Amino acid sequence: MRLILLGPPGAGKGTQALRLVERYEIVQLSTGDMLRAAVAAGTEIGLRAKAIMDSGELVPDEVVVGIVADRIQQPDARRGFILDGFPRTVRQAEALEQMLEENGLGLDAVIELKVDEGILLSRIEKRAGETPGGPRADDNAEALAKRLAVYREQTAPLVAYFEARGLLRTVDGMAPVDRVSREIESILDVRLEAARG
Repeated sequence: MRLILLGPPGAGKGTQALRLVERYEIVQLSTGDMLRAAVAAGTEIGLRAKAIMDSGELVPDEVVVGIVADRIQQPDARRGFILDGFPRTVRQAEALEQMLEENGLGLDAVIELKVDEGILLSRIEKRAGETPGGPRADDNAEALAKRLAVYREQTAPLVAYFEARGLLRTVDGMAPVDRVSREIESILDVRLEAARG
């Protein structure tokens, strides 16, 4: 089971990823964690990434894809994985598909958690207001609004990209957490059955 969870910040991807890891015995691959691990391990691509990060630059797509390629070769990823924080752009998605193809692999599903941005923002403001001495609500909402704008601009085009490939399934991310989990699991169980059949 190889899948991508898509959705804006605050959509609940982290919560659902943890549940999927447990249910399907697959690994969650976070690009941030993978970059740090590659740098710490001193791999060839990790050293390249470190030099780029030390100079304050963004790590280019081919380096990130190289790190993902190294990571999926490890034994714990053989059963499958969830990609977290990658791909963020259509170019990264194309590079990912090419890399998977070269390894004789493909994606099983791309799950989009669809949410109402207005409700997300009001939730964040409410949460900030409930935190005594916490950050000012407008700071939090402002930061989220910026992250949502970046998501719309860079990552939202992936929805159409994966839809065109017949991989995209959309789930109502505003539903209660357990219902979201059940919907995702039923989509993935159908995929698993089809793969076995």
